Amino acid sequence: MKILISGASGLVGTALTRALRVEGAEVAHLVRPGGAAAEDGIRWDPASGTVDAGAMEGADAVVNLNGANVAAGRWTPERKIILCTSRVDVTRVLVDALARLRQKPRILVSASAVGYYGNRGDEVLTESSGGGTGFLAALARDWEAEAMRAESVGIRTVLLRLGIVLSTEGGALARMLVPFKLRVGGRLGSGKQWMSWIALEDAIGAIRFTIANERVSGAVNVVAPTAIQNVEFTRSLARALHRTAILPAPAFALRLALGEMAGALLASQRVRPECLLSAGYAFRFNTLDAALKAILAA
Repeated sequence: MKILISGASGLVGTALTRALRVEGAEVAHLVRPGGAAAEDGIRWDPASGTVDAGAMEGADAVVNLNGANVAAGRWTPERKIILCTSRVDVTRVLVDALARLRQKPRILVSASAVGYYGNRGDEVLTESSGGGTGFLAALARDWEAEAMRAESVGIRTVLLRLGIVLSTEGGALARMLVPFKLRVGGRLGSGKQWMSWIALEDAIGAIRFTIANERVSGAVNVVAPTAIQNVEFTRSLARALHRTAILPAPAFALRLALGEMAGALLASQRVRPECLLSAGYAFRFNTLDAALKAILAA
């Protein structure tokens, strides 16, 4: 099987490439100008809309993981443009290129996020739940709309609504470890907001599962079956590190320091992976305590 990956240098893309190659799949990366292209790299420039379409021919699946880090800085107007173009515009260029291929891939797996649901309190959210409000929710809707255009040219399309991906190699958990090890970690705001998380191993497993399972299409919540409130997440991480979690970050302080971006940390999203469960995906980690124990041990 030949699989193309865009956004392959990130946490999920790196792990996915490694797992697919272990399986024996042929993996090629879409590489932007200035990027380090391996022999199997395919050059493209989303900014100008140019793609080496000939090199993309014959792919069985395409995985789109593009998107600038939403937590890399305050959401200034300029930063919001980067967050949007790196998702919406890049996905548009990719789908346009796929539509022009003589031999189209069987599936496009395109990243999205549980931010689609907005801040929903204690409501249990499945793939059939409507979208929320706010910047991230609007961004996710536009992002998904561009990806879903692939359906109109006969490409099965899966939208990965990813939760917080847990790994010591990068992402949110890696940033949390230092303050918790220094005993200055704690809950965010009230701590009552629900966090939908997934171990990196299961995120990769879910992507591989959607590629192989022809019955899966549309939105897929890529989260563990057990969402957890922030205060419990904090306690679980502290236990795993044999530390105490005693220094909460008040909501007003987060808003003062981070501006609008603080809303993403304080938003409550109690998301359930209904699609994966009904399709028969077997999670490696169902509970946060088990996931953290394994991740930190590794």
